[in-house]
Amino acid sequence: MLKVYVVRHGETEWNAEKRTQGRLDSKLTEKGKRDANLLGERLKGVNFTRIFSSPSNRTMETAKRVKGTRSTPIETDERLYEIDLGAWQGKTEEEIKTQYPEQFHFYWNEPQRFENILGENFLDVKKRIEKFFNELERETPTGNLLVITHGVVIKSLYSLCRNADVEKIWDPPFIHGTSLTVIEIHDGVKKIMLEGCISHSS
Repeated sequence: MLKVYVVRHGETEWNAEKRTQGRLDSKLTEKGKRDANLLGERLKGVNFTRIFSSPSNRTMETAKRVKGTRSTPIETDERLYEIDLGAWQGKTEEEIKTQYPEQFHFYWNEPQRFENILGENFLDVKKRIEKFFNELERETPTGNLLVITHGVVIKSLYSLCRNADVEKIWDPPFIHGTSLTVIEIHDGVKKIMLEGCISHSS
């Protein structure tokens, strides 16, 4: 059986400003750094066979802090990137709501109708994360793995585990910075054992 510890990156400056990141990046806040260190302490007794991260700087810094003194290398995979939000990236929520009112509504209220000509929709993210996890099970069928990624990716993973449609993507729980989700995978079946836990955070 494969046990995967899935973590969202720590809080960033743009998270705090309610500014959309997507494939763009911003630095971890002091809270983001502190929470990543605390999660590292929480998981220090777990022996990770492999550690994966999205290539984004915010996930890589979080991964390094959670990894701690382990010698296990951090592998990057582009399928773990956050959803590509095209022209929305770098804009605040208010700016997006004003400039793209219909798609902003779809994004949060009818996600199955959200389309992004210059980026991705939710189904695109779900498809690539499914490929990543299927490959993961084939390559490493047993052991503990650590995966540092992004909010929409984790939400897509939840819908994958539950065989739920994209329209359910925003169902609880909310995915906070450094939240921990644990998924067990056996014979292709993905079972969520822990959801969005932030008991370690400051």
